[in-house]
Amino acid sequence: MLHVRLIAPPDRTEAAARIAVDCPAAVNVILLRGAAHRPPGDVVEFDVAREAADTVLRELRALGLEESGGITVEQLDVSLSRAADRAEQLVPGDPDDAVVWDELAAHTAADSRLTWAFLAFLTLATQIAAIGALLDQPVLIVGAMVLGPEFGPVSAICFGLVRGDRRAVGRAARTLVIGFAFAIAFTTACAAVGRALGWVTPDMLVTRPLTDFIVHPDRWSFIVALLAGVAGTLSLTAGKSAVLVGVFISVTTVPAAGNLALAVPLAHWDEVSASLVQLGLNLAGMLISGTATLIVMKQLWARYGLPLTAPPAARTAD
Repeated sequence: MLHVRLIAPPDRTEAAARIAVDCPAAVNVILLRGAAHRPPGDVVEFDVAREAADTVLRELRALGLEESGGITVEQLDVSLSRAADRAEQLVPGDPDDAVVWDELAAHTAADSRLTWAFLAFLTLATQIAAIGALLDQPVLIVGAMVLGPEFGPVSAICFGLVRGDRRAVGRAARTLVIGFAFAIAFTTACAAVGRALGWVTPDMLVTRPLTDFIVHPDRWSFIVALLAGVAGTLSLTAGKSAVLVGVFISVTTVPAAGNLALAVPLAHWDEVSASLVQLGLNLAGMLISGTATLIVMKQLWARYGLPLTAPPAARTAD
């Protein structure tokens, strides 16, 4: 269940409350007259099944509450209510399969911002991957994969493409390009200093049987990226963060960036091109499958057509 809190001007309160009352998947409706002070207005609160949330939020936004009031949505981890259980049974599908597009928009927008934290995490991940490539340590490579935050902008691009939002796509692409450019440049500079000090030598990249998969992109790299894009998108829509960690581990975007940063100061030019191909394959695969997954989910949920007016039996039961 999701908890929705509305701030509505008095002339729109009845319409907002009616949407919640008439929805068969909404329960625990509360109306507080004059309770809001900034912005001024009435407060309407209710709980709604996740499967119906997208329909309800779309109706509420049509009232213009974003401009004149506010709409807040929170996840309820525990809801001990028979009325809530009945509400979930009245709507088709399962909560984990439901896509709340406004929630997804908020998550992808936050994850695609170019912040110092994003640059720091991506740079640290790239450096750890570079060290893992130097020492031929798969454990460090896996750690770098988990630490890398690059799937946030990737998912934002997928979402922007599905919604036709060019600004969102451009903002996320900018974050991705600048982030990788900064991380690779910083790691390259560190590797150059390490070579000058004698800590890093070209022969360290010659024989590394445990991590040479980074510079051998093939069809399987692309297939894994496609599968990871599907899994990552499903984890975002269902709120499964544990699954998202597995997605990070499965793709070699950050390791490819780390190897690229090493190959330049060590003059391994063949690995420069191989790393770029590996990086491009992974990003392309996730973008293609992530966008396709969102399109499929959007089409499937559009077919349910949840009515906003509860049937008489449902009203009597509540």
